[in-house]
Amino acid sequence: MNWKSQQQRAITAFGDFLSTPLDTLLQQHLETPTQSAVLALFHDVAANVPAYKAFLAEQGINPNAIQSLEDFQNLPAIAKENYISRYPLADLCRNGQLSECDMIAASSGSTGKPTFWPRFFADELQIATRFEQIFHDSFYADTKRALAVICFTLGTWVGGMFTTNCCRYLASKGYPITVITPGNNKAEILRAVQELGLGFDQVILLGYPPFLKDVIDTGIACGVQWQQYHIKLVMAGEVFSEEWRSLVAERMGSQNPCYDFASLYGTADAGVLGNETPLSICIRRFLAQHPDAARTLFGESRLPTLVQYDPISRFFEVQNGTLLFSGDNGIPLVRYNILDTGGIISYDAMLQFLAEWGFDPLKDEHICVDTQATRGIRQLPFVYIFGRSNFTVSYFGANIYPENVTVGLERSPIPEWVTGKFVLQVKEDADKNRFLSVIVELAPGVEASVDKKQAIASSILSQLLRLNSEFANYVPPEYQMPQVALAPTGDPEYFPIGVKHRYTRK
Repeated sequence: MNWKSQQQRAITAFGDFLSTPLDTLLQQHLETPTQSAVLALFHDVAANVPAYKAFLAEQGINPNAIQSLEDFQNLPAIAKENYISRYPLADLCRNGQLSECDMIAASSGSTGKPTFWPRFFADELQIATRFEQIFHDSFYADTKRALAVICFTLGTWVGGMFTTNCCRYLASKGYPITVITPGNNKAEILRAVQELGLGFDQVILLGYPPFLKDVIDTGIACGVQWQQYHIKLVMAGEVFSEEWRSLVAERMGSQNPCYDFASLYGTADAGVLGNETPLSICIRRFLAQHPDAARTLFGESRLPTLVQYDPISRFFEVQNGTLLFSGDNGIPLVRYNILDTGGIISYDAMLQFLAEWGFDPLKDEHICVDTQATRGIRQLPFVYIFGRSNFTVSYFGANIYPENVTVGLERSPIPEWVTGKFVLQVKEDADKNRFLSVIVELAPGVEASVDKKQAIASSILSQLLRLNSEFANYVPPEYQMPQVALAPTGDPEYFPIGVKHRYTRK
């Protein structure tokens, strides 16, 4: 690609973004047939991305034969194993040109070896629309001056730089947003809020949920009067409970959690796939109070993340309880399996279901906050996410894998004390702070001791820091040490004999 056409791509994309109001854009998307958009993406990728062309050829698929949504839904899904890891990075990009992208993010996999995700400026603008939806619909940031404080880790990880860029694009579009980037440096975050916050109508903290709670709690301990800053939170990377949201809302002085919080469903693979809206939060809060309704709707007794999405930007499908999505990006993805379990519910089906349980979210006092109550109510479909099905746990936005812990139990003299079985969990203490819990099975005849516990915890920590760059960079040092408990061989709760062992628990 020559630099002239690259320049044109950027000018066209930015011009469209700046000149198209959010309402117009989302309305256009509601009126565009999803089928034609996703088929157009497929044919473009099949023609212009060398890796996908090769993938289809290997499967004996002629792209010209894919003419209907049904044809599309019979295509093989792609994933890291069968697609991303198998082809050179450049071949995964359009025209086999890595230089057509201008930014690369990294996500660390189960081995700690990073996967690289290139993107171009124009790809970020699609994601900026998700931020615009939150800033406009939830925070009224078109009329209220905002200080956006980026509390995601800065570096090659996707959260910090991507979020910073998106907030700046909104400022270019005319939103009165000013950005500061302390990253996950708590002292700098608190200094920025205290020295700058009162010069704005609201302060928006963007980061991982447990880290933002830690910032709020540390601020309270230091005498910060959060309510005077009109705090809003944008979060990603974790499922949290509505009890957690209520507790944090109370501590930061929030009057209406439906409009003061928004969680993103985001990934390094493709940016933001969906976002919480005042409507989705209102619905989730109802479901948290009515576990029977939640179990009926989601089929599980745990509450997933619930967001709305734009099907033209990211097209979701469900296959065997696992989410697949298709979307354009530096590496365009067609029927990509990110290993998240979950499901999709149309807007009408959601309202119909809630009506059967005697609830109308559109009349809820938390949504109808004023005469502009239509803000935040958009007829977009819902996607719910339970998280990774491949036995990871998410902690401060870092994916932690059982393999990382195993290595910690393999350092001398620990193998003499343990069987190698353990259960990895993220738990909450009484104050709703998260900690990493590892229950380890002792070898037969071995007695538990404080020394053994400490040695095991230190060994696991050293291996997590060595193997998992997300853990090392996302998790604040004071939350990194795992809390180890030692259980006897065959403990009925954690290590029942004769049952296939699971290394993680949600």
